[in-house]
Amino acid sequence: QVQLVESGGGLVQAGGSLRLSCNSIRSINGIGWYRQAPGKQRELVATVTIGGRTNYADSVKGRFTISRDNAKNTVYLQMNSLKSEDTAVYYCHGVLYGYDYWGQGTQVTVSS
Repeated sequence: QVQLVESGGGLVQAGGSLRLSCNSIRSINGIGWYRQAPGKQRELVATVTIGGRTNYADSVKGRFTISRDNAKNTVYLQMNSLKSEDTAVYYCHGVLYGYDYWGQGTQVTVSS
């Protein structure tokens, strides 16, 4: 069983920054962040492997940075230059032994 616990969401003005954290009790190779805005499908934001290889959605490239602290089993998403269209519930996601694990989600609201 893997539990992913997110924190760091909140309300921020456009142009501001937030940092999300996701902690796991176990080490997961590929872990990442997804988001789901009201009325839209869940979409990939960014992923990072245990070796540090990253992947980003085009919409966040240059503004968001994903990183991880393997010693703490924690993944971070630094979000800068936030826009109103970044408003969504952000979910941490990992796959371990073929099973998908999701966090409970954390709300990010960007006011314009």
